[in-house]
Amino acid sequence: MSHSGVDHPRLAAEFVKNDSRAHWHDQALWFVRAKRDKAAQSLPEWETLRERASQIKRNVSANLADYLEEFEANATKMGATVHWARDAAEHNQIVLGLLERHNAKRVVKSKSMLTEECHLNPFLERHGLNVVDTDLGEWIVQLRNEPPSHIVLPAIHIKKEEVGELFHRKIGTDSGASDPTYLARAARKRLREEFLAADAGITGVNFAIAETGGIVVCTNEGNADLGTSLPKLHIACMGIEKLIPRADDLSVFLRLLARSATGQPITTYSSHFHGPREGCEMHIVLVDNGRSNILGSDEFRRSLNCIRCGACMNTCPVFRRSGGHSYKTAVPGPIGSILAPSRDAQQYASLPFACSLCGSCSDVCPVKIDLHHQLLTWRREITVRGHLPWTKRVSMKMARIVLVRPAIYRMAGFLLRKVVLRMPRALLYNPWNAWGKSRDLPPPPKQTFRQIYQQRHGK
Repeated sequence: MSHSGVDHPRLAAEFVKNDSRAHWHDQALWFVRAKRDKAAQSLPEWETLRERASQIKRNVSANLADYLEEFEANATKMGATVHWARDAAEHNQIVLGLLERHNAKRVVKSKSMLTEECHLNPFLERHGLNVVDTDLGEWIVQLRNEPPSHIVLPAIHIKKEEVGELFHRKIGTDSGASDPTYLARAARKRLREEFLAADAGITGVNFAIAETGGIVVCTNEGNADLGTSLPKLHIACMGIEKLIPRADDLSVFLRLLARSATGQPITTYSSHFHGPREGCEMHIVLVDNGRSNILGSDEFRRSLNCIRCGACMNTCPVFRRSGGHSYKTAVPGPIGSILAPSRDAQQYASLPFACSLCGSCSDVCPVKIDLHHQLLTWRREITVRGHLPWTKRVSMKMARIVLVRPAIYRMAGFLLRKVVLRMPRALLYNPWNAWGKSRDLPPPPKQTFRQIYQQRHGK
């Protein structure tokens, strides 16, 4: 793996150095996963909805060009202007051009993983614009000058005491105050001022409907509504895969999205936009940024079904214990470990290996993406492309020598049971045993599996 690439194991090790935070992060996300399970179990038709959503998304992938043209035609009929961006740079230039044309200096932005992917905020700030993220979690991480660590819970890695100290420094709340209600009210007061002063509002898009040309934005704080109803310019940024064919399909996804993300029956605000308000402008930027390449891949096409609910992250034992920042990509976790190598396999070669292949992500995915199968396929692909570190290549070759020779396999097992696992702890757990830094080896068994099997069944 390239030295310039993302080194997930090293970044994860940094995260788990703070033992109490690592455990707290793990438990907080598992709590959300448990809420998701209760919400799913409350619907007898849950599996039917998942299958239906998967079929709709497969249909979109198979006919994406047609649906995009249909969407553009219908959105234009309602007065919106549709722009096409090949990549992140083109997307950022289109947004900047629109803001400059309107002489907009102050921008309020609702949560959008696409704009995170395109690094829109720093780009606009370099051109002298003031950009404020209005989702509370996003605003907290923005004030800390760091990216979100989760696509639904951007500040899940931060404790309320840290937020209190941050707000005291940045917006003058009482020193030592950490009551969530007090802090949320202080944030709301400050963000209201930003909404009222804004020249433009930028939102993401959860779903775009080809049949109507409308878009849907889901939030729990109403920040997208304020950000688009006060300024006269609304710019909606969306990946081309966010399309669904018909308005009737929307109910399937709205029932799945919030239950999978946070365990709610539905998001507090599901806002529908059909063209601009009178005297205002609405622009929709459709972004490819590598999605067409994924669409052309038989192995990874299904990753475009993702509706960004974050359920795979909440259940993933690796993500929960290593934190979102260890992935160094806008969309982390299992789905991010598929999407990021699709953009740059060398840069993100370590991510498909940040996986235990337990399959839990595939089990909870509301659109039935076979995540762990795709992660396993990416491991093979990274090896074929020559991006696998030499340490992994050597260890796999050694394992192969042992596993294909029964005599050596039996000898290795004997040495492990009788010698290695009985060595003094200080000799066994040392700087050369990287695996043992955060794991205990099992106690040596009295009998081998082969011996037990022979006793029960004969040879």
